[in-house]
Amino acid sequence: MTSDPLPARMLNEWVYCPRLAMLEHLHGEWAESSDTEDGHRVHRRVDIEGGDVPAPAEVEGTEVARSLWLTSEDEGITARLDLLEGIPGTSTVRPVDYKRGSGPAEGEGVYEPERVQVCAQALVLRSHGYVVNEGAVWFAGSRRRVSIALTDDLVARTRAAVVEMRAAMERGVLPPPLVDSPKCNGCSLAPICLPDEVALLATGGAAADAAKDPDEILTRRLVPARDDGLPLHVLTQGARVELDGSELVVRLKGAELGRAPLPQTSQVGLYGNIQVTTQAMRAIVESGAPVALLSRSGWFVGLVGGLPHGNVFVRQAQLRAADNPARALAIARGIVVSKLRNQRTLLRRNADGDAEEALARLDRAIKAAGQATTVDSLRGCEGDGAAGYFGAFAQMLRPRDGTLAFDFVTRNRRPPTDPANALLSFAYAMLTREWTHVIHGVGLDPYVGFLHAPRQGRPALALDLMEEFRPILADSTAIGMVNTGEIGPEHFVRRGPSCNLTDTGRRRVLEAWERRLDTLVTHPVFGYRISYRRVFEVQTRLLARHLLGEIPDLPPFLVR
Repeated sequence: MTSDPLPARMLNEWVYCPRLAMLEHLHGEWAESSDTEDGHRVHRRVDIEGGDVPAPAEVEGTEVARSLWLTSEDEGITARLDLLEGIPGTSTVRPVDYKRGSGPAEGEGVYEPERVQVCAQALVLRSHGYVVNEGAVWFAGSRRRVSIALTDDLVARTRAAVVEMRAAMERGVLPPPLVDSPKCNGCSLAPICLPDEVALLATGGAAADAAKDPDEILTRRLVPARDDGLPLHVLTQGARVELDGSELVVRLKGAELGRAPLPQTSQVGLYGNIQVTTQAMRAIVESGAPVALLSRSGWFVGLVGGLPHGNVFVRQAQLRAADNPARALAIARGIVVSKLRNQRTLLRRNADGDAEEALARLDRAIKAAGQATTVDSLRGCEGDGAAGYFGAFAQMLRPRDGTLAFDFVTRNRRPPTDPANALLSFAYAMLTREWTHVIHGVGLDPYVGFLHAPRQGRPALALDLMEEFRPILADSTAIGMVNTGEIGPEHFVRRGPSCNLTDTGRRRVLEAWERRLDTLVTHPVFGYRISYRRVFEVQTRLLARHLLGEIPDLPPFLVR
């Protein structure tokens, strides 16, 4: 792996921020932003291969070639040159790199990372026999060209960067995040890197700051509050999803039911008998959005997406932790304690009647779970707490018309036998789908968990991480819909002993579910306000940071 030549662009990133370079090159992380999109626009012309490339002895000073890819085994560098120019009146050439910004007004007019990148390109050219004494950077923002002299010091710095980055790759450990660096502002990988969050948790600052005003814990926001994209749910049986330009079009027997712009679509959910054209499926996958396949009643079947995330290192760490009983127990214990505490909070807030016995039972379960010495005993603590919680669940359901349709007795499933359980089962299926999607996108394996035992077809890690969110998202959504009259007996259908939502009922639940996921909530550890959907990603990335040894524990997500 480490003997492969390093891209010149990655040397730029290494000099700018070693952690950024390793996230991109070693872990395969990438995220688009307005800046990267603007960079693609600037490079449009030079990304198209063109021009003749003469042999070194035939350079006449009039040649121009675009998008030229060369590799030097001796230097250990590979580079795609935006522009290669012959210098008039000489037999020398120079590489020209295109940048979207304006560059610094003072000093040499080019930052060190850009100078190293151009020098790396020059070294590759020299290894192929070309005479190169200078390079240049074209800044699209200021529309100016800045020359770069290939001094001995610059060559030495570039070769040192190759050695440093190669050594870091040999170690296979991410460099620590920059501390309070302005470089993180606007970095498209900041929500993946989580520099401030990792720094806080790695030093134990989260515990020390627990008593502070949440707004004072982190002084800047690097994680966006919400996602730019929105999911597309298709429930109409027999519908067909097609591609029309950059839009997804849903049709039924030729009649258009709706449209969704593909660039703003975060995922597509297909419920039951829904068709997708090959062109639409390919466009969705190429955009990075997954296609979730569900039964008509909402049972999660699986995801269709591109190739698995390239970050094999985090999956190796996940497998090692899952095979280590002590580590698996520590992670599972934190999840169960958090779930039980969130169940207690929801019950305390919403119970209409005497719930003291259930609250006391949850307290005992929380204490026992915190002291559990095996995963099996931990599951027993979880089950005991759940029995107390669902034993008092009916006290939180207060339908406006007083109907007995939501007379909850006990939790049941496969299939649910009453409207309240049918509502909960559908909400849990939606929660499983969301977590599986996020886990897959971060690079972890959804099927390797710590609390739930491995089983064919079971996304154990998704079931693990969703546990503490069952009460505060799925249960609270169901309770709110019943108590406000948003859903009623007419939205359910019975077939024998089983009970399911009607198509109209599912649409209502999905609308309420999406509103809930889009709700801004204060993160209990970091203090900033983000949507629940964004919380899923942050928590999953923190688990990855924990598995890789960057932070001591996975922080819980607790509501007050």
